Amino acid sequence: MTTQRHEIEAWLGDDHDLTEEQITALVRTADEIATRYPDPDDRDEREVALTVAYRLMTGDQTVVDEMAADLTRARQTQVRALAGLRHAAVTLVPAGKQTEAGFARRAGLDRMAIRKWLGKC
Repeated sequence: MTTQRHEIEAWLGDDHDLTEEQITALVRTADEIATRYPDPDDRDEREVALTVAYRLMTGDQTVVDEMAADLTRARQTQVRALAGLRHAAVTLVPAGKQTEAGFARRAGLDRMAIRKWLGKC
């Protein structure tokens, strides 16, 4: 998929502070991003990557700190969620209230992870 210049200009809007050369470079970058994230389900990834590319072109390097903070928060959220799910698994599965496979599906996890939590692996 080739990104058209008018698509980037529409995405940028009127107040973007980029030179003609930077817009041309952003079109190339958008094509690289589309190659990196080609699936229709990758829309969010493409949008974030393009936004970061634009911000870096404008000299805004704070975007790196923002993305790092987002990643830290996401990792912390994952750790908390996994701790809760692990407790639920070790409570419900041995009591016969959930099967390993059923709990794994419901929690969006691999059944082998559940078995490991239960000390079966």
